[in-house]
Amino acid sequence: MSGARSDLQVTNCEMSSASLDSVSIEEIASRLVLFVKGFPDAVVAFSGGVDSAVVAAVCYRALGDRSVAVTGYGQAVAQSELDDAKRVAQQIGISHYIVETMEIHDANYVKNDARRCYYCKSTLYNTLATWAGEHGFRRIFSGTNLDDLGDYRPGLEAAKEHSVVAPLAELQVTKEIVRKLAKHFGLSISEKPASPCLASRIAYGQSVTPERLRQIEFAETYMHRAGYRDVRVRLHADGLVRIEIHIDDWHRVADATHRETMLKYFSSLGFRYVTLDLGSRQSGSLNRMLPIISN
Repeated sequence: MSGARSDLQVTNCEMSSASLDSVSIEEIASRLVLFVKGFPDAVVAFSGGVDSAVVAAVCYRALGDRSVAVTGYGQAVAQSELDDAKRVAQQIGISHYIVETMEIHDANYVKNDARRCYYCKSTLYNTLATWAGEHGFRRIFSGTNLDDLGDYRPGLEAAKEHSVVAPLAELQVTKEIVRKLAKHFGLSISEKPASPCLASRIAYGQSVTPERLRQIEFAETYMHRAGYRDVRVRLHADGLVRIEIHIDDWHRVADATHRETMLKYFSSLGFRYVTLDLGSRQSGSLNRMLPIISN
């Protein structure tokens, strides 16, 4: 994969350095399309979330059939996420492919230290690069947005190593603008909560296993069906599970019948201790463990 940047890329990056606050969503969409037109083709790393969906929509408008969406499907991808990816790709009109990723066989990934995301993304981008080469494509695109650059995301290092193009980050598009772009493109998942892979629910230092991933997937599916829209079920040592829900949903847990039913189901999955996080729903809360892991 070539890492060279075209003059068009530089021009658009310079243009994006000014604040986008006063720019219309239509203009931002046009800038993104113009940016992508500077590439010969695009393989979009497509999770079916709002970020990668917007990038896929932009690439399809810019490059047509020279763009494809490819979903890496591994043990840490919930079936509901795969279903969303299929549905959203069909909405966009872009050709969609699913490739199996084998990060679960990487001992560095399984041990689940602070670099887990790096090993996962390395596997993903290696797989996509192989697929791209076999099908005559040259560039990989991701849905990384500007806000992602301020968080701890070792997967960005893997993206850099593979010269992955991130048009949202390049043009300084924030998550808030991404959702507006999704509405502009008519995507049904414009308000979909962020949903990183299931392995991100397992506390650092606790190994990633297929069994634990399925436990978490079944637990979160149960919570969604019970009416919790945005929830995290985080697994810690000794079979302790920490549930994060928004404070507006706490009244559900206060209901004795619901609480007992939930406890019974979680116990049937093999969790020993079922707890509710008083800090409510938090993004990346397991990163608070990083100083401990790094010592």
